[in-house]
Formats: sequence, structure tokens, C-alpha cells
Amino acid sequence: MSLTSPIKPYDPTWPEQYSIEAARLRPIFGSALIGIHHVGSTAVPELAAKGEIDVLAVVKSDGGLEDWSGSLVALGYRRGGDLSSGHYFFKRDVNGARTHKLHVCLDGHGQIARMLKFRDHLRKHAEDRSRYQELKLRLERENTSGIQQYLLAKEPFIRDILANLD
Repeated sequence: MSLTSPIKPYDPTWPEQYSIEAARLRPIFGSALIGIHHVGSTAVPELAAKGEIDVLAVVKSDGGLEDWSGSLVALGYRRGGDLSSGHYFFKRDVNGARTHKLHVCLDGHGQIARMLKFRDHLRKHAEDRSRYQELKLRLERENTSGIQQYLLAKEPFIRDILANLD
């Protein structure tokens, strides 16, 4: 079974695609926005990835969630399942293909540091970046049941990297 998008070689336009999307998203969160970040594999130069731009929006509170959801729908997003308490997920498809994933996390949520630390580590460590890419490509080839199988199979690698950073 296929993933939400095929893994392809690093595309040097991904950072620009992120910047364009971040500019579209910033006004939605208004004064609740603390920061917005490019995360995930498309944020790591030289790393093959699904061509889906991952955006992390860190917010002071989730009091505007319903308003944000309506504004995000106007930008082509739809609500995904919440990943945990205080970690809201949205996805955007264009012409039937996933193009963006938006993680909205409350300030202090553990996923914020996790996403940023893993991204930063892969940016700086070519050997781990290469190992991660090989793992992702192998998991894509072996995948029989879709994105959840792929995500679960990547988790031990991510957890091991992060455990060695603390």
C-alpha cells in the first residue's frame, strides 16, 4: 500500500514552499502565535522525503481553535485527528495529493522540542541523515498497510536519536 505521497529526492524548492505557506498561515493565529517552523524531512537539506511540507505552529493557547479551523478550511486545509492533547493536526491536499501538514501545538508541548531537535540533528549529522533516508526508503518499499505502518516503523530510529541528545 502506498504512503500519502511517494518519497523522492530532496527538492531545493521545499524551503521556499514552506516560506510561502508560513506567510499564508501566520495571520490566522494572530497574537496567539509564538513561532512557526519548518519541520519534518522537507526541512532537512539533502534528505529524501515525501513532498509534503510540515509546518509547526506554536501557540500561546488554543482558545481560537474553532476560528482557526474555519480560516484553515478557507486555505484548503482540513482537520485531521488530534495527535495528543494540545497537538492539533491539519492537512492540505491539492489535486488529490497531500502538499502540507500543519501541527498546531500549545507552548510547552513535548512534540515541539522533539520535532525541532530531530530536524536540527539531521541537518548537522550527515551519517544519521543517510541512515534515516535509507530506513525511510526501505520502509516505503516494504509497506503493506499504509502511512501508520510507516510512521510506527520509523519511531524507534527517531526515539534512539533523541535519547542520545539528552
